[in-house]
Amino acid sequence: MNTQPNTALLSRLDKFAYFVSVIVIAIVILMRPAERYAVDFDTSWMPAFHAIVNSLAAVFLISALLFIKKKNIAMHRNMVFGAMVCSFFFLLSYVGYHFTTPETKYCGVGGIRKIYFFILITHIILAGTSLPFILLTFNRGITFSVEKHKKMARWVYPIWLYVMITGPIIYLMLSPCYNH
Repeated sequence: MNTQPNTALLSRLDKFAYFVSVIVIAIVILMRPAERYAVDFDTSWMPAFHAIVNSLAAVFLISALLFIKKKNIAMHRNMVFGAMVCSFFFLLSYVGYHFTTPETKYCGVGGIRKIYFFILITHIILAGTSLPFILLTFNRGITFSVEKHKKMARWVYPIWLYVMITGPIIYLMLSPCYNH
């Protein structure tokens, strides 16, 4: 297996990462005020699915860190792929859910409300801004640009992990507010 950095592939993948990031961010921005489209199936299970998929992604990310600390590059790569797949399915489902289901308003009162909104706001900002950096870090890993990958992963990893952990926390805090 060739483990030399593939700069030509990296350049193409980075362009693709920027393109995907712009499209995803535009879709997420557009879905907020968008008209909701009626569907002929129950979507009430989807927030729990989102929390489960984010939790799985967090487990994959933690495992990836443990494997790379043990210098097990193959398992590290597999765990990162697992986190990416979970994040991909989350994103598809999340966008589909929010285009078809009215927004749920938080129903908590008192101090917990401030905590909820702090977690929610930091989650949203970091989720939106981290996507291109997650993709760029991933690109550096799969093209064997190891030093660049390590340099980016040191700060991208904790942000991605925070987003994956706070997603399920938001779900748990919001779950009493869903109209089932």
